[in-house]
Amino acid sequence: MQAYTTLLSKIQKGQYAPFYLLSGTEPFFIDSISTVLTQQLIDETSKDFDFVQFYGKEALASEIIETAKRFPMLSDYNVILIKEAQFMNFSEFDVLADYASHPMHQSIVVFCYKNKAFDKRKKLYKAVEKIGEVLTVASLYDNQLVPWIREQAKRKKLDISPVALELMANAIGANLSTLESELNKLKVVVAEGEKVTQEHIEKHIGISKSYNTFELQKAIGLGQFSKAYQIIQYFNQNPKEHPIVLTLATLHTYFQKLLLLKGVGSDPKHIGISPFFIKEYEAAAQRFSMRQLTKAMEFILEADLKSKGINAGAKGPKELMEELLLKLFTL
Repeated sequence: MQAYTTLLSKIQKGQYAPFYLLSGTEPFFIDSISTVLTQQLIDETSKDFDFVQFYGKEALASEIIETAKRFPMLSDYNVILIKEAQFMNFSEFDVLADYASHPMHQSIVVFCYKNKAFDKRKKLYKAVEKIGEVLTVASLYDNQLVPWIREQAKRKKLDISPVALELMANAIGANLSTLESELNKLKVVVAEGEKVTQEHIEKHIGISKSYNTFELQKAIGLGQFSKAYQIIQYFNQNPKEHPIVLTLATLHTYFQKLLLLKGVGSDPKHIGISPFFIKEYEAAAQRFSMRQLTKAMEFILEADLKSKGINAGAKGPKELMEELLLKLFTL
């Protein structure tokens, strides 16, 4: 994420490169860089003259190069955006590499290669690495998600409470595009200077402050069976908003954090626990032994496999969650 922030800062300062090779498994970062570039370099009056967009399936390197060799008419730069470049024929990459070795400095090529990292052994990668900017991005780890939301909120001048942060992270997960969209929504509806609370999250994003994965893990951790059971019944009645796969992933991460906290005394910040919630996590960790925490993670993984049709029998999501809850409370 540091590489992304550094590159974004360069672009915002007007330090442009003739070729950008953006790749990796987190599309938000790729889209963000390409959007900032096009917004800064092209305005509405010059868009029809100095901006060309290609799509990987139909894109030919020869056409891209021909476009890049043109001189801009109204802008300082001729901008060429290549979307879904992962669908281009591999043979086209070597042709582009020849251009990237000697690019036209009045043109800026933005190459967006999603869903996996671009092969560093390719001629194109090596050529762009010398004369342009290469950015390879990965999906955020669980312990990076809340800090990322906090930083994005800060940039938008949103003061968001720790509980609201956890609600968003647990309910939406690592879908950064959706998180960005919801933060933009909050920016519009929350008055300037007002703190974003769980009430705002419930009202404007549609995440219940009482029935969510954050409250479920808390109830399980603190031994509140009745509350945990009520929450999973709510989930069962609203499966689209609370898919079992996401719920199980959140619970697995929760017990993993408890295991780390109990076993090696990790710095809470390094395992993704906000200082605001550390006492709650410590109380939960004290309730379980190392063996119980390990067993809980095994039960969750077993339920995950069953939810995907492996040794599930006739059990649906409702039965699987109820069965898992009983196992977690009788460790």
